[in-house]
Amino acid sequence: MTKTLTRKPSRASVPEASALYDIPGPVTRRRHLMYGIASTVLILALLGWIVYLLFDTDQFTAQKWAPFEYKGIQELLLRGLGNTLKAFAYAAVLSLALGAVLAVGRLSEHRVLRWISTLLVEFFRAMPVLVMIFFIFVALKVQPLPALVTGLTLYNGSVLAEVFRTGINAVDRGQREAAYALGMRKTQVTTYVLAPQAVRAMLPTIISQLVVALKDTSLGYLITYEEFLHAGKLIASNLDYDLPFIPVVMVISPIYIGMCMLLSWFATWVAKRQRRNLKTRGVGVAPAEPGTLLPGGR
Repeated sequence: MTKTLTRKPSRASVPEASALYDIPGPVTRRRHLMYGIASTVLILALLGWIVYLLFDTDQFTAQKWAPFEYKGIQELLLRGLGNTLKAFAYAAVLSLALGAVLAVGRLSEHRVLRWISTLLVEFFRAMPVLVMIFFIFVALKVQPLPALVTGLTLYNGSVLAEVFRTGINAVDRGQREAAYALGMRKTQVTTYVLAPQAVRAMLPTIISQLVVALKDTSLGYLITYEEFLHAGKLIASNLDYDLPFIPVVMVISPIYIGMCMLLSWFATWVAKRQRRNLKTRGVGVAPAEPGTLLPGGR
């Protein structure tokens, strides 16, 4: 007598339905495939049309790109890039610190401190960042770099305060109650129990807000801060080089995009590293088997 062995399909290869998602049928899968193909064709057509316009207007001629070989232009761009990174570094560190302080204030049990922190967060979140930068630069007569960093810090710090507060409140309530049951104070509970768990959930949002701060450093050219965009504007408006604006944009834009992608990559790397950390990895528990008795059981 022979037995026929049947191989069960792997769990990963079989799609599973959930309360919010039904397994698509053959017709739906074909429709989704057609949507994907049509979208890809439209995007490629749009990119092709843009490239055609660039070639049609002679944006890739050697004459228009030759000025970038000048040492003066290269030094100007590098100096502007360095100033952009310096302003971003100051704004990022101060925004994280201010966000943490305001989040602690909003989570405080003291009503006055909580109201003051809430007022500051709501005010600076509602105020346009460009208005704050101009007010600090013009009304308070502050130098361009401190004015830019202060405006970015006040805005992004208030946004990050809400991110921190929401992340801490999102931790399971049982974690807080268990920590209090062990005799820990509120500061210890927040520092050693809630914050480490909340950071993993908050990390993508924190990085996204830092990307916003990096892009907003370009507002510094409006107050004569010599950052990367300001350097590009000086090059494009210099008639001695006869350099149109399009080549300058084609040089500056990929660098901005690359820096933002580098931040996103860093966030992904940190998240993967935390998942591999033994301190944050879950411990597997063997399932109970029939007939298992507790010690002293009958």
